[in-house]
Amino acid sequence: MRVIDVFIDGLDLAGLGFKTEPADTGRPAYHPSTMLKLFIYGYLNRIQSSRRLEREAGRNVELMWLLGRLTPDFKTIADFRKNNTKAITRVCREFVLICRKLNLFAASLIAIDGSKFKAVNNRNRNFTQAKIKLRLKQIDESIARYLGQIATEDRVELATSKNKVERLGLKIGKLRKEIDQLNKIQAQLKEVPDKQISLTDPDARSMATSGRGTGMVAYNVQTAVDSKHHLILAHEVTNQGHDRIQLANVAKPAKAILAVDDVTVVADRGYFSGEEIKACEEAGITTYLPKPQTSGNQAKGYFGKRDFIYHSENDEYECPAGRRAIYRFSREEKGKQ
Repeated sequence: MRVIDVFIDGLDLAGLGFKTEPADTGRPAYHPSTMLKLFIYGYLNRIQSSRRLEREAGRNVELMWLLGRLTPDFKTIADFRKNNTKAITRVCREFVLICRKLNLFAASLIAIDGSKFKAVNNRNRNFTQAKIKLRLKQIDESIARYLGQIATEDRVELATSKNKVERLGLKIGKLRKEIDQLNKIQAQLKEVPDKQISLTDPDARSMATSGRGTGMVAYNVQTAVDSKHHLILAHEVTNQGHDRIQLANVAKPAKAILAVDDVTVVADRGYFSGEEIKACEEAGITTYLPKPQTSGNQAKGYFGKRDFIYHSENDEYECPAGRRAIYRFSREEKGKQ
């Protein structure tokens, strides 16, 4: 708590991009130092909702001391976060520089991993070609079912038939409006590079999670952490659903923050990519990560790549039976020899 107070009071907030001088007219706003203390406290204690932060400011004794009994409302908190994104990023950079001056970072080993941060966008407001095709099929089936029910009511002609037919007609009208909306989105999808559209959070994307067949609309947050005190060196928010192209993208800024010539990085098999490993090597970054077994040949009863031994002196591969596969010719596939 006191660390937050001392750290924020020691920052040049105006230089970082915060508006510290109130306008000549109107009521003065909350000082950015107050809002920033509340913002950082919330993230340290996993309170990210602006409405929850508003409640905590009015009942939490720690926050009462930290904010001087000020209680900003949720809209003010949300607007501060929205309007000062770049300045808050610079505050994170200042914190990293202080940690480096205090020798809190281990200059030898960095760990990199990614996390899926759920977006505000609901799954029903994220669209792909497959989702639209499935939804249009469901709508067609529903309309056909409603039309069948209307035809039945017309034949029976009961006292309640008229009201039921009207209700079914309204349902069909709503479904046809949804068809028009889906057709418009489907036309827009053809112009989008990654063939996804999210209506609430435009940058959010549908991503697979660890559970089989599960997923959510989210952002992929990449983080580099030092091995000494587990402090975050660098982070990057992406909307790529996988980590294969993120290794060098995160490792290079982390190395720049440490200001060293060589650094070692560890990551999981999701980061394995020949291009990324090569880019790290050229930047003076040694990488350690397992190679994934992507071939399905072993499931079919065949030998996998790891069962073959390469002999560099003759440029030959030795199979499990002890026979040699000799070099015959070279070809290029997907930009690789």
